[in-house]
Amino acid sequence: MSRAYWRLWTSSALSNLADGILKVALPLVAVQFTRSPALVAGLAVAVTLPWLVCALPAGALVDRLDRRRAMLAANLARATLLAAVTAAVLLGWGSIYLLYGAAFLIGAAETVYDTAAQSIVPQIVPRERLTQANGRLFAAELTANQFAGPPLAGLLAATGAALAFATPAALWLLALAALFLIRGSYRVERPAEPATLRADIAAGLRYLWRQKVLRRLATLTGLFNFASNAATAVLVLYATGPMRLPEAGYGLLLGTIAAGSLVGSLVGAWVERRLGRTRTLFLAVPAGTLLIGAPAITTSPYLVGAGFVVGGIGIVVANVVMVSLRQRITPDAMLGRVNSCYRLIAWGTMPLGAAAGGLLAQQIGLRPLFAVMALVALTGLVCVRGLD
Repeated sequence: MSRAYWRLWTSSALSNLADGILKVALPLVAVQFTRSPALVAGLAVAVTLPWLVCALPAGALVDRLDRRRAMLAANLARATLLAAVTAAVLLGWGSIYLLYGAAFLIGAAETVYDTAAQSIVPQIVPRERLTQANGRLFAAELTANQFAGPPLAGLLAATGAALAFATPAALWLLALAALFLIRGSYRVERPAEPATLRADIAAGLRYLWRQKVLRRLATLTGLFNFASNAATAVLVLYATGPMRLPEAGYGLLLGTIAAGSLVGSLVGAWVERRLGRTRTLFLAVPAGTLLIGAPAITTSPYLVGAGFVVGGIGIVVANVVMVSLRQRITPDAMLGRVNSCYRLIAWGTMPLGAAAGGLLAQQIGLRPLFAVMALVALTGLVCVRGLD
């Protein structure tokens, strides 16, 4: 891999460490301002809402701008916003509503950064090495975001709200420095296209719909995310109820998913080389479905945890293969918009799945819900054919 790739990898690792700290620090700091469960839970909505309302414009902008500069601007915006929040907390001006505003604006900047980061990879890495490159990026993301970020956030929040916010702001600035070291222009040469953002967005959606392979993979992603969020929305009830896990045990159970995901990010390229894309997905999707269906089979935390490890491997291997294929077959001039459409589908189905999971679990019970949603996820296999 080139120096530019490793600088991108370093920037990604630092940015994801900041993300991992912030997503845990926000609710921990929020409880200092309010004890209302609804207001605290609303922070999760504020952080994710930009993916529903800003994803498509972000994709259009990424295809118009120099992608490295778009990432620089997004990280600078996130660091500046969080520095302002840190100053407000130190001055005694902090409130839950200040956190809401900051969470939404930081989330909006994240849509630009993440879309540009995924779109710039084929400009830095030869297309035959995209699977390996994406696997290493996934490994950095998982290690920083899921392993290192959350426990570090707990320590920082215990020290003080200002430090919990100042640390990710500093990490985004360090990520900014790594991006500065990447040389060259990353603006894509575009053919003559309509001038408005709305027209650009429409062109991206049409392209995604007309490409049969991309359309099938987008459907697979949407189905799986709907089913997985339906299951995870009520998993805590099952873990602390029939499985009889304490809160710490529930955290360890979720950690098995992260462990499997890290393994999957490291072996994804090797599995694809050995089996090909189609066979890899035919194995990875059912393996990933264990994240949803394992609790339907047993109440043993050890067996469910083992299923979650295998499921984590499967879902990340599938993601590495699908992201790399999307980067290979999508023209560079359209990649930002296509990536943003994928993000919109992935995040758009999550709240729908969570709502459906809560309602359905109330009607049929927890274990039947897990079984039904595992079947829903498996229906996505009809979309996996002829990808090699």
